[in-house]
Amino acid sequence: QVQLVESGGGLVQAGGSLRLSCAASGSTLSIYAMGWYRQAPGKQRELVASITRGGSIMYINYADSVKGRFTISRDDAKNTVYLQMNNLKTEDTAVYYCNGLPAFASWGQGTQVTVSS
Repeated sequence: QVQLVESGGGLVQAGGSLRLSCAASGSTLSIYAMGWYRQAPGKQRELVASITRGGSIMYINYADSVKGRFTISRDDAKNTVYLQMNNLKTEDTAVYYCNGLPAFASWGQGTQVTVSS
């Protein structure tokens, strides 16, 4: 069973940057499509970025709300997925999770991102 541990969140001012990491154990991530999700207070969890390896090609997609500001990447040798977040906005405040696409049965604890104005 895949275990996921997210890190890198914190408090940042609007316009700032953060880099999230998701380390996996229990299975290799290289065979899975992976995604970063977020859940803001009172809202449903949403997928913000996904990355899929198709042979030597990476297929990447972003939600419209983060396109041009967030960058997802993966290092399969380290069994880790990253999310670089630039030009953060207050509406990016949420708990961020990584998981498979489709999601695995279990979720990590997430990492809190708080963007102040």
